[in-house]
Amino acid sequence: QVQLAESGGGLVQAGGSLRLSCTASGGSIFSINSMGWYRQAPGKGRELVATVTKGGTTNYGDSVKGRFTISRDNPGITVYLQMNSLKPEDTADYYCYAQRVWGRAYDYWGQGTQVTVSS
Repeated sequence: QVQLAESGGGLVQAGGSLRLSCTASGGSIFSINSMGWYRQAPGKGRELVATVTKGGTTNYGDSVKGRFTISRDNPGITVYLQMNSLKPEDTADYYCYAQRVWGRAYDYWGQGTQVTVSS
């Protein structure tokens, strides 16, 4: 199994920066292929923010390209999201995500961390 622990959310003014971290733990962490972040704003569905594979391939949601950067540490069990030039529309609950493949794909989610951007 995989557990995900997030940190780094908070309140920031528009134009500011925040860094989110997520660390995976559990007996199956070394079969994790992809990790990343999704977000959900009040009254909206969950949307992709960014993901990164063990091989370093990244994928970003259109609304954050050029402002957010995802990275992953060498063991591949901690993922970081550097968020710059934050906008009020970035306000949401941010969820860490991990996928491992062992015969089939298994998806895991963190409990979420809140990011609020004031105008």
